[in-house]
Amino acid sequence: MSAAAAIRTAERYRAGAWDSVERALPEETPVVIVANGRPFAAVMATPADLEDLVAGFAVTEGLVEDFAEIGRIVCRAVDEGFEAEIAIPEARAAKLEDRRRAFAARTSCSLCGMEGLDMLLARRPARAGSAAAPGVAPEAILAAMAALPAAQTLNAQTRAVHAAGWADDTGRLKALREDVGRHNALDKLIGGLLRDGAAPGAGFVCLTSRCSIEMVLKAAAVGVTVLAAASSPTALAVRAAEAAGVALVACVKADALEVYAGRERLEDGA
Repeated sequence: MSAAAAIRTAERYRAGAWDSVERALPEETPVVIVANGRPFAAVMATPADLEDLVAGFAVTEGLVEDFAEIGRIVCRAVDEGFEAEIAIPEARAAKLEDRRRAFAARTSCSLCGMEGLDMLLARRPARAGSAAAPGVAPEAILAAMAALPAAQTLNAQTRAVHAAGWADDTGRLKALREDVGRHNALDKLIGGLLRDGAAPGAGFVCLTSRCSIEMVLKAAAVGVTVLAAASSPTALAVRAAEAAGVALVACVKADALEVYAGRERLEDGA
């Protein structure tokens, strides 16, 4: 297995019975981009082909006008991520401060735009909810996920947006928000619940997207103890869910789901 993926064992619920399955999960790690010694941004990325990532980022984000302006790219492991140093013309580097602020303000990912890894580490949540909280039945999760498509009115029109839904312990979908960004959809859902006076931790969250660390951090921050996603999680998301006490459910199909963390949060099922 390469550094870009990790093997994890999930407890799978399928057709009323539990078993185990091994999956290869993509790694996700912070990459701090430093231009001429000045931190510009941190992005979450799979730790492979990082030089290519930084070169493409430099061109597409306007750090340089042309690839030929890039002098060198050096990537090194630091703390729990990577630092990617890029050399560009000093005149361009001197103008990056305003660009850095603009990049941080417009990003759809709550982790992108941070200057360093310490800000990511500081956001690690305390354990979400109570370990004694009532368990959620697998059938409730299957029911809520099955209800998502019919509730996605914007996606029915566009076929181009993610959704985040909130359900009660019976699997009844109570709220849903849509957005082109999966992080934005979850933020909208949480904001709507809080504005309506609902406690997010009183239900569980289901996502039409994959689950990365940002989604776990957002859910845990408001007391959500069960987070279900249509696709596989990243390995870092699993580690974050374990640390936060969040049940991370993924690969939810018509009659099956896989639990990568927090199995104790779920009932045994049928």
